[in-house]
Amino acid sequence: MILLVVVASILIAGVTVYQYKEQAEDYHSDRLERKEDQVRQSVEYVLRKTTYPVTTENLGLIFNDEIYQIANVQNQRLNIYDLEGQLIKSSRAKFEVDSIANCLSPSILSLLETSPTKRFVDQKALAGDNYKASYTYINDKRFKPIGILNLPYYEDDSFNNMELREFLLRLGGVYFLMLLIAIGLAYFISTYITRSLQTISDMLDRTDLGKSNYKILIDNPSEEIEKLVTSYNAMIDELEHSAVKLARSEREQAWREMAKQVAHEIKNPLTPMRLTVQSFERKFNPEDPNIDTKIAEFSKTLIQQIDTMSSIASAFSNFAEMPAQQNETLNIVEIVRLALDIFNEDYIHFISEEEEIITKLDRTQLIRVVTNLVKNAIQAVPEVDEPQIVVSVASDGDFAKISVADNGIGIEEGFKEKIFEPKFTTKTSGMGLGLGMVKNIVETYKGHISFTSKPGIGTIFSVKFPLEKQD
Repeated sequence: MILLVVVASILIAGVTVYQYKEQAEDYHSDRLERKEDQVRQSVEYVLRKTTYPVTTENLGLIFNDEIYQIANVQNQRLNIYDLEGQLIKSSRAKFEVDSIANCLSPSILSLLETSPTKRFVDQKALAGDNYKASYTYINDKRFKPIGILNLPYYEDDSFNNMELREFLLRLGGVYFLMLLIAIGLAYFISTYITRSLQTISDMLDRTDLGKSNYKILIDNPSEEIEKLVTSYNAMIDELEHSAVKLARSEREQAWREMAKQVAHEIKNPLTPMRLTVQSFERKFNPEDPNIDTKIAEFSKTLIQQIDTMSSIASAFSNFAEMPAQQNETLNIVEIVRLALDIFNEDYIHFISEEEEIITKLDRTQLIRVVTNLVKNAIQAVPEVDEPQIVVSVASDGDFAKISVADNGIGIEEGFKEKIFEPKFTTKTSGMGLGLGMVKNIVETYKGHISFTSKPGIGTIFSVKFPLEKQD
């Protein structure tokens, strides 16, 4: 309703302005023709009564005084030119004659000569007003042209413009009143129509699977609203039954997810322990003079992994998240190097240009991050002829950056968005459940994890941890 009123007011205002302009143009055209006919009759009367020969040369003498009488009687200025366009006589005062064109342009003479009616009207705009000038031939008694009659005509639209402004103001007032009425009617009608819909909307907003929901009761609803209310009430009944099934299903799913996570977290320390035992078994030499040191390192590694398993079991037994954070000041270069000692692959290389980069982390959590990323890299290079895995540690502004790069098969574009999902796994890309855990650990310590990968070229995982601020 509001849009209809606004559009109608704009269209009517536009049509009104256009109509006024058309009427003004027609009025001035007709008025100029009437003036021209009256002046021509007066000119022809003077030519019939003159005693001078009616020739071009005598036009100045014939109309020497009569041109002023014609101008006064007809209330119209006029000018007389010869056939070459030279000014012969003007009804203006002598001091005004200088402002009149003493010679007509060749284009005007040409258009007048070629006109079928032997009449030409020139239209111009002077000082913001429209200006017209008509040109016709003055004929002798034999209808032979002997001169050119010019009537200048200024269009005065001040009265029409004033009337147009008054009409538009009145029209605007009427439509403004109509607009206010339309706004009021639209508000009350829409409120009346949508009151039932508002009730339904409020009930939908309050609908909650975990709570008891109430049905909608509306007195004397329309047919469409009644169908909507009936559908909603049926949905509420169905929700009551579905909520019980959903709660049971969620509990079962939660236990399944917890069992999967427990199994996965326990597998993480078991793999390094197995590799450590195999390495120790292969390299064990009772006669080695450093056998005591190696046994101590071997025992230390196993104890660390056993402690990790113990902390995981304790945490899940108490329904906690992950092992509690035991933050300590660590040299991240030393911890990463220690974490890599359990891997026997000769294509794993460690690079660090700094001997000490201090962070405040949980030692066990950091080792788990590194071992998970390296294990994923190992799984990505089984089919590569010359596998390479490079683990680097460096300072990057206010962060310590750990990068694990491999030249494996890479990650397909379709898998990149799912790579950190907890249950996502694919043998093609070599990414297991551990990446979801790694991301959680990194973000817990206000760090960032990202990766770049190109299929067939390789993958680089980058982890950043905030540096420990030194006093």
